[in-house]
Amino acid sequence: MIWMAEIEGIYTIWLREMKRFFRYRSRIVTSIVTPLLWLIIFGTGLGAAVRFGGVPGGYKAFIYPGIIGQTVLFTSIFSGVSVIIDRQYGFLKEILVAPISRESMVVGKALGISTASMIQAAILLALSFIVGITMSPQCFIVSMVIALIISMGLGGLGLVIAAFTDSMEGFNLIMSFIVLPIFLLSGALFPITGLPAWLQGAVYINPLTYAVDALRFTILRRSVLPLEVNLLVITIFAVIAVLIAAFLFNRKEQNLM
Repeated sequence: MIWMAEIEGIYTIWLREMKRFFRYRSRIVTSIVTPLLWLIIFGTGLGAAVRFGGVPGGYKAFIYPGIIGQTVLFTSIFSGVSVIIDRQYGFLKEILVAPISRESMVVGKALGISTASMIQAAILLALSFIVGITMSPQCFIVSMVIALIISMGLGGLGLVIAAFTDSMEGFNLIMSFIVLPIFLLSGALFPITGLPAWLQGAVYINPLTYAVDALRFTILRRSVLPLEVNLLVITIFAVIAVLIAAFLFNRKEQNLM
């Protein structure tokens, strides 16, 4: 059956992404150590310099959901470079002749990227005691669902950028102009209430803002928007990003056939 072939193709591409992820163990260690350094050094240093009340655990607890969002952001978007590597080594041509749709290829890639992001998010959630937060099973599950949705969207965004880029250098250059503003304008490091109107506009068009706000509500029970609104926005973003990636991937890679 056609749908069985599509599912098998998605699974095969997902499995390849997982094998690639676990093959580079240094990447896993780095992706965990870096956010911990943000929490310990940045959170402690700035937390001691400014008064930050209203949140049990202080500033470190406040930025904890944002650091999880940062980890998902970096892992998801930068994983789009795998498309460029596959294109350079000819593996992409082999995928294109497989009897599955381009949409299934993109979904398999996005799921692989999301799984890698969720593994790292799960490790950070398990280390919540570092910032004095008790992680309940319900909180853990909801946080993982949020991480899955936003990582699918950000992974799709990474694939969109990869569709326009033919070299790793060009991809990294574009990323340097995109990733940092997305992170800084997500409310990960500071409250988004009380900002100037022009800056709030930039904050609220950022999809990561809604993921961080949803994580903050789930973990700290504090948010700007209702959880349902945040989940709706990041879900719409994920669907649109994956669909656009599939469309661009289809048009771009037809030139390789």
